Amino acid sequence: MEGIPHPIPRTVEEVFGDFKGRRAGLIKALTTDVEKFYHQCDPEKENLCLYGMPNETWEVNLPVEEVPPELPEPALGINFARDGMQEKDWLSLVAVHSDSWLLAVAFYFGARFGFGKNERKRLFQMINEVPTIFEVVSGNGKQPKDQSATHNNSSSKSKSSSKMAVKMSPPPKDDDESGEDEEEDDEQGATCGACGESYGTDEFWICCDVCERWFHGKCVKITPAKAEHIKQYKCPGCSGKRARV
Repeated sequence: MEGIPHPIPRTVEEVFGDFKGRRAGLIKALTTDVEKFYHQCDPEKENLCLYGMPNETWEVNLPVEEVPPELPEPALGINFARDGMQEKDWLSLVAVHSDSWLLAVAFYFGARFGFGKNERKRLFQMINEVPTIFEVVSGNGKQPKDQSATHNNSSSKSKSSSKMAVKMSPPPKDDDESGEDEEEDDEQGATCGACGESYGTDEFWICCDVCERWFHGKCVKITPAKAEHIKQYKCPGCSGKRARV
């Protein structure tokens, strides 16, 4: 977290140096220190975040209490998804969110210190020269087609029972795709009935069988593992209506 004071970067080179330090810390957590990282992400604890530090260290901690925070916050609740998917998929998911957080922090500094168009462009070019955390963790910038097909097939089985969507990457372009076009379009145009955010391909979603609205699993506290045992899912709103009747 940001409890330890660090020098505030003010130039493009300093912001990039801050980016590289945080990136190195996050990569350590998801590769060489992965066992330690895994054990710290206990699903029984409160919402936890993975922080990368400018000095190439990392820590798992609660989000800061101040609103708004001093810096953009990492993805919240990464520990809840730990036991809901295979470890490599969970690590890839955390890696993707970590990449997004690093960009948010870098361009936060850029906005704070008035970087112009050319400075922002130079910063992005410098960042774009190094592999993303996801590329390092997965060993490949793009998921192989057979791996994507595995996710697609498991997602199809889930949706046949209670319309669940678990996607880490877009479905591959193959012959089986035609039968799922309509469902894919429905999901990609959906917004979460709880938080209102749009559908994301790297998130677990579940559809209510009563009102047919989609929800982030994290918003309704349903993990992929729990969803496997649900024959007919009712969202909190629909469950509440039944209870009042």
